[in-house]
Amino acid sequence: MKTKNLVYCLFAVSLLTACCKNNQQLPLLHKTAFDTEVDGQPVSLYTLEAGDITLQVTNYGLRVVSLWTPDKNGKYADVAIGYENIERYIRGEGERFLGPVVGRYANRIAKGTFSLDGETYHLPLNNNGQTLHGGLTGLDRVAWNVDSVSRDVIHFSYVSPDGADGFPGTLSIWVDYLVTADNEFIILYRATTDKPTVVNLSNHAFFNLKGESNGTIADHLIQINADYITPIDSLLIPTGELLSVEGTPFDFRTATGIGERINAPHPQLKNGAGYDHNWVLQRATENDVEPAATLYEKESGRVLEVYTDQPGIQFYSGNFFDGKANGKYGKPIAYREALALETQKFPDSPNHENFPSTRLNPGEVYTQICIYKFSIFN
Repeated sequence: MKTKNLVYCLFAVSLLTACCKNNQQLPLLHKTAFDTEVDGQPVSLYTLEAGDITLQVTNYGLRVVSLWTPDKNGKYADVAIGYENIERYIRGEGERFLGPVVGRYANRIAKGTFSLDGETYHLPLNNNGQTLHGGLTGLDRVAWNVDSVSRDVIHFSYVSPDGADGFPGTLSIWVDYLVTADNEFIILYRATTDKPTVVNLSNHAFFNLKGESNGTIADHLIQINADYITPIDSLLIPTGELLSVEGTPFDFRTATGIGERINAPHPQLKNGAGYDHNWVLQRATENDVEPAATLYEKESGRVLEVYTDQPGIQFYSGNFFDGKANGKYGKPIAYREALALETQKFPDSPNHENFPSTRLNPGEVYTQICIYKFSIFN
């Protein structure tokens, strides 16, 4: 698999593809439904194409709005969950974290509190007395700069000021979305700071390989390259331990149906209301991009492989969707009809010395690579 240097070389490559998708006219969303301003910053919708995939994103929170890919018969479906206009995202209708980049700290920080160099920082609480995905505003509720865009790559940037959502340091962030002829959706992250801080970024795209709102994800098969999870308490905060997946419903070292054991009488499933946990990835190297997880859907034949240079991946099985909000095609987003696979460092790492560090110092560069690769099997 690609190393960091090889992936970054993609910046210099122009990947040209044909406009048509097997002679199918895709019902893409129109940018006029997304053209607006947020805090004086222009917002719009952007379409990227390469290989067999077409990706639509908005610079409001860098949200993945739609992602079209073919099934084993060449028929296209939109496998990403989203809304049809920008107003629904801005209103915060339904699921807040529908497709965006999340941070400045992805996942949870216990009681919204952590210490750094002897100083204690208090973050806004937005999830059962905890801080989730950065707090009240985060990176998902701001308009990012669009630095450049072409047919297959878009470069974003944003400066999060010192003290934003309680985090120390002015954090300068660059995120690039690429699609490739190999049917990959690649996310590249970089960040720098002017004072010590903590950083953990991720993408919160929701997928259903049958297509948006086309049925349960419980019959998808998933394989995760991990021997352990970080177990959680009733507030979904890690206990600081590592729990072996051996003999548990969390053992996805071989491809297993998501719904096969999701209702088993296991205390961790009770705490998460299903799967909402961080898997500790098997790593052959410290920094290279390696396989993390593979998702299969039998009927369509679609496969989604996830690669990352991060130590963890959060698998969330859509336990809190309730059907009250419709997706972009007018059908309800129902219980466990979408899932997220979020590459990351561990939740609540600043409060656990045995977890991988999320500290970023001045003069250092935070980087992350996440690859979602789509294919089919027969």
